[in-house]
Formats: sequence, C-alpha cells, structure tokens
Amino acid sequence: MDQHYKLLTPGPLTTSLSVKQTMLKDWCTWDADYNDIVQEIRRELLQLAGTTDEEYTTVLMQGSGTFSVEAAIGSLLGPDDKLLVLANGAYGQRIATIARYAKIAVHVHDFGETKPVDPQTTGQLLQADPDITHVALVHCETTTGMLNPIESIIPVIKAHGKLCILDAMSSFGGIPIAVGELGIDALVSSANKCIQGVPGFGFVIVKRSVIAGCKGYARSLSLDLYDQWVTMEENHGKWRFTSATHTVRAFRQALTELHDEGGIRARNARYAQNQRMLVDGMRELGYVTLLDDTQHSPIITTFLSPDTPGFSFRAFYDALKVHGFVIYPGKVTDYNCFRIGTIGEVYPDDIQRLLQAMLMVSYTDE
Repeated sequence: MDQHYKLLTPGPLTTSLSVKQTMLKDWCTWDADYNDIVQEIRRELLQLAGTTDEEYTTVLMQGSGTFSVEAAIGSLLGPDDKLLVLANGAYGQRIATIARYAKIAVHVHDFGETKPVDPQTTGQLLQADPDITHVALVHCETTTGMLNPIESIIPVIKAHGKLCILDAMSSFGGIPIAVGELGIDALVSSANKCIQGVPGFGFVIVKRSVIAGCKGYARSLSLDLYDQWVTMEENHGKWRFTSATHTVRAFRQALTELHDEGGIRARNARYAQNQRMLVDGMRELGYVTLLDDTQHSPIITTFLSPDTPGFSFRAFYDALKVHGFVIYPGKVTDYNCFRIGTIGEVYPDDIQRLLQAMLMVSYTDE
C-alpha cells in the first residue's frame, strides 16, 4: 500500500508537492538551461549565508551530506595540516573518522553526547597544540538535537588563527548563521535538510582565498572539492561528473519556497513553534526530554523511552506509522531513547495530530 507519511526526521524529510512535481521533467547535465539553474543556486546559497561572491563561493557535490563533509575535509587540509574535531555526538565523530581514512593528523576532543562544545575548553586545546591548523565542529548535532553555541565558539577559533569548518548539515536554511560575520572558512550542508529539497547532493560554502590554495590536496578523485569548484567556475555551472539533475531542479523550487515563506528567520520561527508544541505536548503525556530546554535546537528532539516493562521502539514506530507518522530511533550511547524531528513540510497542525496519535498507540510487544 502506497501510504504517504509525515517524516518527522532530520532529513530526508517531508517535502511539498510542488517540489516533488519539479522532478517530472528530465534535464541534461550539459544543457545551458540546466547549468543556469546551478549558477542560480550557487548565488542564492551565498545570499542565505549572508556572504558575497567576492569573498565566498559555493561548490555543489554529488551524494549525501557526508559526501560533502568528506570532500571538504579531504580537500581543504594539506599534507602537513592537523585537524581538531570538537565532538559531542556521532556526527562529530564521523568527521574524525573521515580524517583518519584520509590519513590526516587529527585530535578529537569529546565533550560527551549531552554537553555542548565549550568555548573555554576550545581555547585551551588550541593553546596547548600549536600544530592544529583547522577546527571542525557540528552546529546542530542530531545525535541528540543539541545546538552548539557557534557564536561563542568560532570567535575563539578565529582568535587563534585557525581555519573553521562547520558541519551545518541540519541547521543551514532553518537557523540563521552569519557565515561572513563569524568568519567561517567552510560551511557544509545538504539539499534534503532545512531548505526542504530531496536527497542527491550537498554543498560547501567556502572562502575563495581558502579553496584557491588547495589544488592537489584531495585524497579522492570523485570528492576533489577544488577541481569541482574550478570546473563549475570555468564552465558556468557544469559539474565534472553526472549530477543529480532532478534533485537540483527540486532544490531550485525549494529555494523559491523558502523565499516565499519569508526566508530563514520565518522558517526558523515555524520550526521553533513545531518543536515547542511537540515538547510541551509530549511532557503532558508523560515523556521526558534528554536535554535541557536551553540546549534544544528546533530541528530534532530526543525523548527518553518510557520506563515501561516490554517497551519496544519497533512496536511504537509501527503504531505511529499506521497513523501517518515516521519517527527516528535513538542514537545516544547511554540512554534508551527515540527522536522526533520538527523540520520539513511540517506545521503545528501536524504536531497536534501526532500528539493525538500518541494517545492511541501501544508501545509494547504483546
């Protein structure tokens, strides 16, 4: 049975009908009309980041968001560079794994899954190791839904003269990020997150002065960010290899819909309203959040599983799916929990229907 669900996940997520409909037309990767769309996307992403084409550029990269993170890590660090990863969840740890695969010198500081990255500790780490050249961290760590305080962390990184790579996979487009003002050297995100496109490519917003000096650094042919950038610059939006044409066209429509909604701040307000309604309603039903409210993002929230004999996430998941909702399993190491996302084509009415469904579902194996 082909049932439609509301995906209450951090991406892929529920998209609008109009975004889906744009994928009904086929496109040629060599065609000028298609490449014009690519160029429009590259320019508009810079505008959303609050940057200019003179200082920054956008590089689109095939694959999931992790492909773009790997392209950035593997292409922006040279053979003698060292990376500090400020981790507090699975996605920070994934950055470290990428660096190790690429044989890049890396030091990981793990703050723990339920604590934010700390600016003071960051400064101490940089002071103690002058060999560090780059620092990477995750903005919204969807392991828990934690929103790391980049406005106080990144100035510390820049004060020590280090380059900053920000994984904004689950936040860009849904949370305002002053990329230029903060001096972020590279920001990585994906088509199927807060801009509400579909999976197929990611992108890196990077300082021109940084990427221009990275020729020959890449550890992979397919993920050579520098060569992808040069090809797009010289060929007016052309990708080196076959691009995700349908996804790109859907993303163009998603950008239009973001603008029509009122931009990032308006979308952030909707997501925040969704999340607040979700948390308040779940607490009324007896559920407990893993994190304190001051640490929550509007993207996804982790709830502790009910302390009920026989609780089964699979039974819980399947019961909610019958009512038209798909949620996420937990990803935290030391807690039995589950996660509910509040981004995508999701509105307060949807959250209210979810809460009503919660009253009716069984979450134990019988």
